[in-house]
Amino acid sequence: MEGIEQWKTEAQQWLRQGIEYAHQIPPTQLYAAVAVLLFTTLLLLIIRLLKRTKSNTIVLSGLSGSGKTVLFYQLRDGSSHQGTVTSMEPNEGTFLLHSESAKKGKIKPVHVVDVPGHSRLRPKLDEFLPQAAGIVFVVDALEFLPNLSAVTEYLYDILTKASVVKRKLPVLICCNKTDKVTAHTKEFIRKQLEKEIEKLRVSRSGVSDADIANDYALGIPGEVFSFSQCINKVTVGEASGLTGDISQVEEFIRAHVK
Repeated sequence: MEGIEQWKTEAQQWLRQGIEYAHQIPPTQLYAAVAVLLFTTLLLLIIRLLKRTKSNTIVLSGLSGSGKTVLFYQLRDGSSHQGTVTSMEPNEGTFLLHSESAKKGKIKPVHVVDVPGHSRLRPKLDEFLPQAAGIVFVVDALEFLPNLSAVTEYLYDILTKASVVKRKLPVLICCNKTDKVTAHTKEFIRKQLEKEIEKLRVSRSGVSDADIANDYALGIPGEVFSFSQCINKVTVGEASGLTGDISQVEEFIRAHVK
């Protein structure tokens, strides 16, 4: 009991000394010190919260047959799984990229979601976008022109979603199957997509707002559309899921999942 009483007495003395010292400090200095302390504490809390909530999810989207699922398996285990894989349910997995499996040190696993491209199943995309760190939109570079209209409409819908625009989600337009001789180049595909999106913008500008499902408009009014006008960063790359040449996809993923 004596020890506790002594501790109380010492604590009271320290408290009195602290109050006396505070009274000796000019009010302006005291307020400034309190403000700096509160600001620093708030800043540290924000940084900690951002680090904790930083996403590691990459969403693979695109039309059926574009090669999303083959790309998923190449990223996961370096296999094409016999080349043709049709998925009716999202393929989902959290793993180290296959190309990084032999690397030493701390590497953050990636949560990859392959969303089916069938039109009836595309609404599943909205389930994953709020948690996404980036989107890989896969385009079949071999059968690009026959599917140009469908590809453009799907990409347009993604780029105008509130969950993409508000969070400035980066998008990689991945021109897949470029190992084939007759495949179109990424520059050709980029230019054609920009032209088609411009046509969509014009056609949809004449429709009443109530009839348009998109959340945001694309581009700058009065200017011809280009991907550089998007609020979120849109880049175009090449890949070949069958041969395993997916370095540009991996670079995109690691740029946004660290």
